[in-house]
Amino acid sequence: MKQEFHLTIDSDGTRVIDALSAHSELPKQRIKDALNKGAVWLRIRGREQRLRRATKTLQRGTQVSLYYDTEVLERAAPTPTLIADEKAFSIWYKPAGMLAQGTHFGDHCALLRWGEKAFTPPRDCFLVHRLDREAEGLMLIAHTATAAAAFSKLWQQNAVRKQYRVVVEGLIDAVGSSRRIETTLDEKFSATEFSVAALDLELNRSTLAVNLITGRKHQIRRHLAGIGFPVVGDYRYGKGSGEPLALRAVNLEFRCPLTRSEKKYTCD
Repeated sequence: MKQEFHLTIDSDGTRVIDALSAHSELPKQRIKDALNKGAVWLRIRGREQRLRRATKTLQRGTQVSLYYDTEVLERAAPTPTLIADEKAFSIWYKPAGMLAQGTHFGDHCALLRWGEKAFTPPRDCFLVHRLDREAEGLMLIAHTATAAAAFSKLWQQNAVRKQYRVVVEGLIDAVGSSRRIETTLDEKFSATEFSVAALDLELNRSTLAVNLITGRKHQIRRHLAGIGFPVVGDYRYGKGSGEPLALRAVNLEFRCPLTRSEKKYTCD
């Protein structure tokens, strides 16, 4: 069941849980669960922000919204792993099935929310780049606005070396060979480079080391499918065999814009 409830508080001191339960006719326990999982929002000076405290009292004229989706609220995401804590930013291993950030309907299954709760005291978390929900691997989270701006600029300048381990359908070429794909995606130039790391003759598959030069949406998946070698498990651009998406971010390298030191993070 997916529903949206929007209301304006009509009296001072109204508890948010009481107002939402009365308006939506949902039990208060479900409202509390939705609050905890990031599905309730306040509109303040034209901008929305999440509200999590069930006992929060609101003033007359306050606009509040509940984005209620039972499928989202019942979803349990796998646990991410903290790879490195650099204070102003952190590096995480995001498992497949986890969103990078939440939606209006909740954020309890999102990496950013895990990042907020992982430290004592809690830290702000800012999204710098994305990794598809179906994919897994390394992600950077910024913990200050200054760090977020600096790293966002680094990504925009393509100054981060990003490598992925990808398994595709078909024998693409000899081991050790390399190729560059250049196309226009979403009306923007895009480039992907890869080398063949291994071939599986029995399964008719190739393992690739992929370097992402630009960062368009689903770029690796679209580029490889476009040359006839879709990523294993890719239901959107490939065969959708029922297997997990065989795409993993395994390497991040950059010159830190905060300390000017060279940084490299890898995973097996």
